[in-house]
Amino acid sequence: MLRASDPRLTDTLGWAWHEWSLPRRADELPLPRERVTTAFRVLGIGAAFAVVALFAGFLIFVSALARHERAPADRADGIVALTGGAQRIGDAIDLLAGGYGRRLLITGVNERTSRDEIARLNPTQRALIACCVDLDYRARNTIGNAIETRRWMRAHRFSTVAVVTSNYHMPRTLIELVHALQDSDRVLPHPVVTDAFDADRWWRSPPAARLVASEYVKFLASWVRTRFEADPEQSRAAILIGRGKPVKIVAEPFSPRSLD
Repeated sequence: MLRASDPRLTDTLGWAWHEWSLPRRADELPLPRERVTTAFRVLGIGAAFAVVALFAGFLIFVSALARHERAPADRADGIVALTGGAQRIGDAIDLLAGGYGRRLLITGVNERTSRDEIARLNPTQRALIACCVDLDYRARNTIGNAIETRRWMRAHRFSTVAVVTSNYHMPRTLIELVHALQDSDRVLPHPVVTDAFDADRWWRSPPAARLVASEYVKFLASWVRTRFEADPEQSRAAILIGRGKPVKIVAEPFSPRSLD
């Protein structure tokens, strides 16, 4: 008896049964080993380049931090001090006393801190604090600081402002302020330098290394965010950089009475 696959049947009848299946789609075909290897190589090179670029940017960021305090190059209409670091408020009051601005805004003040408390810590400047220092309790982060600074400048019709904050915090502060004011020429930086943070030996101290690394990441996030946001008062990123807990708003609605 002949089977369907017997060659004699093919010779006799001219045809035979064969096992066959439909061809696979192109996306179902296994990739050649060379293509897989090339893909992984390209991904590896891209990841390595990204790491090198981030590290190089970090080194540039650290090298650009101020090492010494210097008086502002010019006088400004107003002075703003951002809370959160040692010596910031004291330096800002000294600038105000030195005539580098007509008024001082301390932004991001803890709600339990009063004007009397600030005067107690700066007893030689009580009269100046009573007449020319405004306290902002609304800002919850650096975005809020920039917004409150803009509101304060508009309320007093100021065109320029000297900003006082820690040297490691200054790059991100300038990004936010320039974004809020839409003009870099209106901002005069005055970085505060303390012994608690040594920008030349940050790698020797784990806390300092964590601090500068965190600031670098936040700086990059602010730079990217400000490329896409038109107005910081509409920012949705505040919740990501809130101080310790999520916040629903960057800053509370402005009221002229808050400057009293």
